[in-house]
Amino acid sequence: MKFSIGGSLKLAFRPWVEGLENIPEHGPAILASNHLSFSDSFFLPAVLDRKVTFIAKAEYFTAPGVKGKLTAAFFKGVGQLPVDRSGARGAGEAAIRAGIQVVESGGLFGIYPEGTRSPDGRLYRGKPGGLARVALATGAPVIPVAMIDTEKIQPPGQVMPKLMRPGIRIGKPLDFSRYQGMDGDRFILRSVTDEVMYEIMKLSGQEYVDIYATAAKRRIADEAGQRAEDEKRAHKRGHGADEDGTERSGD
Repeated sequence: MKFSIGGSLKLAFRPWVEGLENIPEHGPAILASNHLSFSDSFFLPAVLDRKVTFIAKAEYFTAPGVKGKLTAAFFKGVGQLPVDRSGARGAGEAAIRAGIQVVESGGLFGIYPEGTRSPDGRLYRGKPGGLARVALATGAPVIPVAMIDTEKIQPPGQVMPKLMRPGIRIGKPLDFSRYQGMDGDRFILRSVTDEVMYEIMKLSGQEYVDIYATAAKRRIADEAGQRAEDEKRAHKRGHGADEDGTERSGD
């Protein structure tokens, strides 16, 4: 199924790719990518000969009915691994355990250090948990990856994807084996994460923002809410209403 989906994506969108020679033919590696679109987890595996395993919430695999079964089959076909988000620390610890298992079995593990999709196309600060901990626990090389223009294919709110060519740049492997076993040192975790993010920035050409994408999303949502409130108040004033919504008396 992976090959049929990958073949269809390549035929329809014709993604261009640079740096395929940096993907090892055999053995474990961690692919650390920027995250612009839901489709990133499909386009990257489509251009590789090897299977790449990403994590996905378990709900995608357990939904009832025909639609649920089709969704589960699709995610399994493109290399998504279900992760149970329950428990004291939720998806974070589960994702790390899953990543270690994939790498220790000799596979390619795909991860987005930003932790979520970029809200505006810029590159945000990498979270020092998943990527660095999997790398330092296993000693596997980290390969930086840049997805190009995938956010333009299906922007938020657009139902049908736009047929255009996304790009993928794959950098040279980074060796952090000298820190293997030091995954409990937060300063090492931060240093490893920042080095990977710097390489992703060079590959992608994105503007870098030194805050987490989750914080940026909250700020954008707060600003949108404030604008909506300001517009609501302006609308009331324009219709002769006081701030509490009562009508003013006539002249």
